[in-house]
Amino acid sequence: MSYTIALISTEEKEQLMEEYLPKVRYEIKSDLYGCCIKLITDEHTIKDTWENNFYSISQNIRSHGRLLIFRNGAYAPDTVLFDPLSRTAFLFNFSYYGWIKSIALSLAGDILEDHHGIFSVHGACLDIGGNGLAIIGLPKAGKTTQTYGLLQDAHTRIVADDWFFSRVYGPDILAYSSEKNFYIGEDLGTIWKTFGGMVPEGEFDQNGRAVADIRWVIGKGRILPMTTLKTIIVLKRDPADMTISRTLDPDTGLKLFVENTYFNPHFLVHNPFKARIRKRYVQELLSRTTVYQVNTSGTPKETQKMIRSLVGIPQSE
Repeated sequence: MSYTIALISTEEKEQLMEEYLPKVRYEIKSDLYGCCIKLITDEHTIKDTWENNFYSISQNIRSHGRLLIFRNGAYAPDTVLFDPLSRTAFLFNFSYYGWIKSIALSLAGDILEDHHGIFSVHGACLDIGGNGLAIIGLPKAGKTTQTYGLLQDAHTRIVADDWFFSRVYGPDILAYSSEKNFYIGEDLGTIWKTFGGMVPEGEFDQNGRAVADIRWVIGKGRILPMTTLKTIIVLKRDPADMTISRTLDPDTGLKLFVENTYFNPHFLVHNPFKARIRKRYVQELLSRTTVYQVNTSGTPKETQKMIRSLVGIPQSE
């Protein structure tokens, strides 16, 4: 993770608000799984991308959390100052929208885990014949590549491609969508031809990414608001490990999650309370699902074949 997070007091937050509110050009309230998160910025491109990414919400709803995004040479690139009491985050000198939207989702997650027993999972969530599949892993392990590979099967549906919210309901783990449209990479259409041309040439940002509506490729009936999780696949990329896939028991899986900060580098707050409730949720998650670890050191198509064999999706041509 290349951005830095520092916690600030409510008094410091008030001082920053006084400084930056006169510079505001855009205020956008959005619905992030029931949380009203307010974007405050003077950057038109961020405002447009945000509105394409998230669902809108009534402007009469008071915000539960706020993101203020500005540029200021007094701060290092990609600096976050966060007041946990008011759930207000200041983002300075950000150029990568992927981090902005992840911090917004983490802000909503901070509220949901404290007050509603709903937890954030940094990963993709698919539905295969009514059974939910989560694909999780460290950055660059291939989560997005493998997610869209599975979507080439006409009976596979998607809940989220990067982040979803989840809670325990009796014996089940329910997973919920978080975004209206997905932030995809330009190279996706090169790996899987089905998804080529979703974004007109020239509309990708400086990072080679853009928010895209995949409904016109797979159909709006294959975008689901929720599913019941049955399988977890944890991806890793380790050319030195000859084992392509293995089943993880709950204790081994929990150790792996804890060692890797639950595969979520975007948590805003770390303290004993947060550690306890996050660990408790993951224990519930792993005890109610089948968990595999898959090594993605081979080609994307080789990994895709392995994942399909594990979750019962027919092999592609």
